[in-house]
Amino acid sequence: MYLRQETSNQTILTEFLLLGFSNIRKLQILHFVVFLVIYLTALIGNLFILTAVAVDRHLNTPMYFFLGNLSFLDICYISITVPKSMANSLTKDRQISFSGCVAQVSLVIALVITEMTLLVVMAYDQYFAICHSLHYRVIMNKGTCAQMAAGSWIGSAIYAAFHTGNTFRLPFCQSNAIGQFFCDIPQLLKISCSDTLSNEILLLACVIFLCFVCFGLVIMSYTCIFSTILMIPSVQGKHKTFSTCLPHMTVVGLFLSTRMLTYMKPNSGSSTYYDLLASVLYTVLPPAMNPLIYSLRNKKIKEALSIIGDMKKRLFLIALGN
Repeated sequence: MYLRQETSNQTILTEFLLLGFSNIRKLQILHFVVFLVIYLTALIGNLFILTAVAVDRHLNTPMYFFLGNLSFLDICYISITVPKSMANSLTKDRQISFSGCVAQVSLVIALVITEMTLLVVMAYDQYFAICHSLHYRVIMNKGTCAQMAAGSWIGSAIYAAFHTGNTFRLPFCQSNAIGQFFCDIPQLLKISCSDTLSNEILLLACVIFLCFVCFGLVIMSYTCIFSTILMIPSVQGKHKTFSTCLPHMTVVGLFLSTRMLTYMKPNSGSSTYYDLLASVLYTVLPPAMNPLIYSLRNKKIKEALSIIGDMKKRLFLIALGN
């Protein structure tokens, strides 16, 4: 069942129904618990990185500036979809308003594209840090870093506004049931009662173009980086430089592979639960995995987190003393 408003000329859809993971109450509770654990892991991990970057003056470098942006982005990204899905599992209310769906689509697209561009910018930063180390501080100054970050956010917002407007200009008269646990453009196109071929072609073309351009730029950067690393005479120096690049390479691989898995699959051969599983891989896991990937192999992050831990212990002891 769904709600519509009748007008003299057309029927206007006022809300959508999101897909639940199960109709069995025990599985709904299990879904809530699993998503809660993943959400808290992502929230705490990314907040720790943000705090470390803000507190430790040794992390006042372009690399950690962009890492802080990425952590803030991951917090926003997972907070747009997961809490709503968890609430739906507890209340069995799968409804989302039309305006809420519009906001969810635009924010998800904007944050995905921002993350994609930030990962390219971080590869660009590492390229200059390793291949042009003598001129690095001049090239990657605070003004340049701020402009690159702002350009990523603003450009992504414009891109998201275009695709959101292009999707919601379509009439939805067949059904309001979305085959996904959040509002997603491919699923919205499936329930439109108009011809969506042009929208599908445009969306696929944009995804392929952006993925291959970003992937190509990252590959070019790391080709130059690895050629420079091979010329380092010290084995320890090679290992240290490579360990700096490895977390970023892992995050890029995780990000692009999960998106390409979702958007470049054949629509005719995919089931609803395949789409649901793929969406979990690219919306829920990366924000939780990114802080773990960056912190586990990063000594500076570990040192900063230990400093934060010591500060908390001191504050706790002071509070107990009072």
